[in-house]
Amino acid sequence: MTHDIMDFIEYIHNEKQTSKNTEVSYERDLRKMNEYLEAQNVYGVSAVTETNLNAYVMFLEREGRKPATVSRSIASMKAFFHFLEKERRIESDPAWRLKAPKIEKTMPRILTTEEVTFLLEQPSGNTPKELRDKAMLELLYATGIRVSELISLKVSDLNLQMEYVICTDIHKERIIPFGNVAREALTRYMQDGRDHLISQADCPWLFTNCTGGAMSRQGFWKLIKFYGKKAGIESEITPHTLRHSFAAHLISNGADLKSVQEMLGHSDISTTQIYSQMGQGRIREVYLKAHPRG
Repeated sequence: MTHDIMDFIEYIHNEKQTSKNTEVSYERDLRKMNEYLEAQNVYGVSAVTETNLNAYVMFLEREGRKPATVSRSIASMKAFFHFLEKERRIESDPAWRLKAPKIEKTMPRILTTEEVTFLLEQPSGNTPKELRDKAMLELLYATGIRVSELISLKVSDLNLQMEYVICTDIHKERIIPFGNVAREALTRYMQDGRDHLISQADCPWLFTNCTGGAMSRQGFWKLIKFYGKKAGIESEITPHTLRHSFAAHLISNGADLKSVQEMLGHSDISTTQIYSQMGQGRIREVYLKAHPRG
């Protein structure tokens, strides 16, 4: 089955233009499924039945896998076996009736405006590293971009004069504005910080690590956790926390959902609506605390 899995990964890469992270996730899920099936003496895609796959789903649940993990595994199996049926490698799709477990939506962690201020004030020095860190944090909160987009930005994606960055993925391009504070942090970084960090003059990346190479997701996660702890923020904080906070703060201050959806790059506005619900909850909280008859 390994050969079929790799053919499927090649197919989604070439035909669907999926990201590397998506391909790694699909391959991991399908290899785990294959390991389970072979342990049950089920070899080859033509031998797989709906019963086998349902048993595998129950196995994942017994292992204590989270509903989101089980759902992702089911999505991987559905895509894989649909591909096999389309390629006529199997007579019928054994995964088409699999149902994902219901996932209870939880409200994302949002920083208060005071917490955001404390966090963004932490890299306050004039070293190249702190100028870079300040610029990255300010830009992340000013635009709400994903950490993968932040570390992938090139110098050519930044327009300081017009105050916007360009984020490009395989599907579309987004032009996202930022304000004066982020522009000031970026200007200082470009003037006094970046040249001391890059190892080659033609380095395309806007932000690099301290040795001049491309910054990794893990590197930035460590950075934001360090400054979060330094700011006295006790709860768990990730790069996505600033993205959530960006969206929630915009909507609570009157921004319309469609604009926020476009800035975040959400394909479905229902994903953005969770921030509107959070805003309503915040309004209710303020009302109960402040209104004389609350």
